Amino acid sequence: MSQTIDGARLTLLLNDLRLPAIKHGWAAFAERADKEGWPAARFLAALAEHEIAERDRRRIERHLVEARLLPGKTLDAFEFEAVPMVSKAHVMAICAGDSWIDKGANLILIGGPGGGKTHLASAIGLALVENGWRVLFARTSDLVQKLQVARRELGLEAAINRLDRFQLLILDDRAKGPLRNNRIDKILRTQGKNRDFRRHDAVACC
Repeated sequence: MSQTIDGARLTLLLNDLRLPAIKHGWAAFAERADKEGWPAARFLAALAEHEIAERDRRRIERHLVEARLLPGKTLDAFEFEAVPMVSKAHVMAICAGDSWIDKGANLILIGGPGGGKTHLASAIGLALVENGWRVLFARTSDLVQKLQVARRELGLEAAINRLDRFQLLILDDRAKGPLRNNRIDKILRTQGKNRDFRRHDAVACC
């Protein structure tokens, strides 16, 4: 199969079709198909599955970068035994996301200092990104300051539009600092009274 293909021309065609994973991997698949006697349909399906898998991997990588989650804060690293009131099964169900994010529900983590709220919130965010959701993790005070600066510089609408890309906002330390007066809510609602704010669901660490 591979011996009859003009590799240079195929590379150009795959570039035009924007299929980078197939472009870089087709030769190995073709060699295996020749050795194992794959029918054409199986060869084509393998290439398509490879392209889709690579697109998913790159998408998750991009979303992890933009999510700004805390490094090392994973569910595997969270000590559920140290916080017996937190149900691991419940947390795993939350990580699927489909039972609450689309409904506009909020998740609030409440507890004393050092109880692992921030770790758990970031870990849930990581799992949600891996499950296909777009997430942003931010300290509440930092987000408030950015929005205040954007409003002073007449760029609040653009700043809010950037937030609209995310399906979930994780707000750390929401009960501290500026949020005691609901300042972030006032900023958002002052800018757009008709905006649908239910799209954003805050995982709030108090």
